[in-house]
Amino acid sequence: MNNFFRTIIAAWGAKKLGGGCFSTIIIFIVIYTLLGKCNNQPQTAHAKALPAKVQMARKF
Repeated sequence: MNNFFRTIIAAWGAKKLGGGCFSTIIIFIVIYTLLGKCNNQPQTAHAKALPAKVQMARKF
């Protein structure tokens, strides 16, 4: 997610949910962090290449 929109959404959510100054800052940080994590691509397992001897043995 673009950092600009991430900041705007986090600020709007913190304004709506926050009660005082300190809680608004804490809520902003939490929302900003969560929005950054929800955009991560899933980790894919990369298959390791087998040594040539093992590949030849599997063909037969």
